[in-house]
Amino acid sequence: MLHGKRSVNPNEHTRRKVIGALGYADPAYLDVTARLLRALKDDSYDWMQAQPGHRVLDLGCGPGTDTLALAERVGSDGMVVGIDRDPVMLKEAERRAREARLGTRIVHYLADATRLPLGSGSCDASRAERLFQHLSDPAAALAELLRVTRRGRWVVILDTDWGTLSLHSPEIAIERRLARVNADHLLHNGYAGRQIYHLFKRQGVAHVRVAVYPVYAADLAQVRLLTVLDEVERKAIDLGVVTQAELRRWHASLQALEAEGGVFCTVTLTMVAGRKA
Repeated sequence: MLHGKRSVNPNEHTRRKVIGALGYADPAYLDVTARLLRALKDDSYDWMQAQPGHRVLDLGCGPGTDTLALAERVGSDGMVVGIDRDPVMLKEAERRAREARLGTRIVHYLADATRLPLGSGSCDASRAERLFQHLSDPAAALAELLRVTRRGRWVVILDTDWGTLSLHSPEIAIERRLARVNADHLLHNGYAGRQIYHLFKRQGVAHVRVAVYPVYAADLAQVRLLTVLDEVERKAIDLGVVTQAELRRWHASLQALEAEGGVFCTVTLTMVAGRKA
């Protein structure tokens, strides 16, 4: 069943993204996107059905944005497990947990998504957000999420389908080539959002739920940040997908749209939840 769609309007100016050592965004970038996707995050917590006293997992926890929110949901008798493969992110997550006085409710582990340091059935609910787009073996990661989740409990995955990225410009051919570079060359799995439902079905997950969220931005600086457009353009030049002359035309088209207030960019995120049989 397809639930209602929701648009998110990011209306704040943001600085450019900085890429970390492992190829992920830095904490500041993730904080920006967390604010823009606040409503989607809240939906994912609801779908987990996390209750006071539960032990829940946030895989790919980054700087702890979601572990802090989940710690409030599970209460003083619960526990949140955050796992990430980036030690810089985990250090920041630990700092934020201490600062929020939630350190006793949150534990962090440095680990790979396909080899979780948790016992089978040790979590009452699990989630991963915008992680599968970075994974070369998403099926193995989902299998691990299901392994560590108790029977009858929920696993929730929210991710982006970068194949749906669309940025308004009269230079349609250039825009389409750049969109393909983004999805095909800057991520291990740029089409993750459209694949999650099938992954759940292949794993035999019960009671699968789906929601699709169209997200849009109408500020050029923010679009460049959120779509990693600087890096996309550099990669496109390196690959020979666009020429320098085409890139100049592309930039001119976006600047003209910005002057007219006509910048508009959309992308779709998909959330899938299933109950472990």
